[in-house]
Amino acid sequence: MASGARSLRSVPDPGGAPPRSEDELLGAVARGDQEAFSELYDRVAGKVYGVIRRVLRDPSQSEEVAQEVLVEVWRTATRFDPDRGSAVTWIMVMAHRRAIDRVRSEQSSRDRDQRVGQREHVRPFDEVAEEVETRFEHQQVRDALDQLTDLQREAVELAYYGGHTYREVAELLDAPLGTVKTRLRDGLIRLRDAMGVHA
Repeated sequence: MASGARSLRSVPDPGGAPPRSEDELLGAVARGDQEAFSELYDRVAGKVYGVIRRVLRDPSQSEEVAQEVLVEVWRTATRFDPDRGSAVTWIMVMAHRRAIDRVRSEQSSRDRDQRVGQREHVRPFDEVAEEVETRFEHQQVRDALDQLTDLQREAVELAYYGGHTYREVAELLDAPLGTVKTRLRDGLIRLRDAMGVHA
């Protein structure tokens, strides 16, 4: 009798639906399914926080940006295109971009504060010339990045702004490691050419 009960328990419940993939959950979220969003949130929240924390370092800011990303997932789920990659990749790239935006925003704020503090300080010509040159170089980099393909720019930003290894970039973009290395190499060559840097 006991062995019969054990064997019955080991038979899968024919009425139980198999767990939905993240792609399926995101599709349901796009249709306004709150239960699907709750399940997707539980699955990806830790990964989203991890990606952001690697860029921002600060735990409270990372939590704040992670919440913003997950709200954005709910709001923009209809934009997800499964033909261009997995749901997890789409969410992680969104998280990384949000983290980079926060870094840039914080840097702009610090730069503004610094400018205000230095308004009354007359700086030597060399110092002013150096700042102009640095700003020009930053603009050159931005212009050069705009000339890359989306895939190349994504890979370069993840590796060089986000500090990710090639393997991490491959995982975030859901692409083979060799492909990522090729994208990075080609992207850096195009950046060098766009900036007029010759080896």
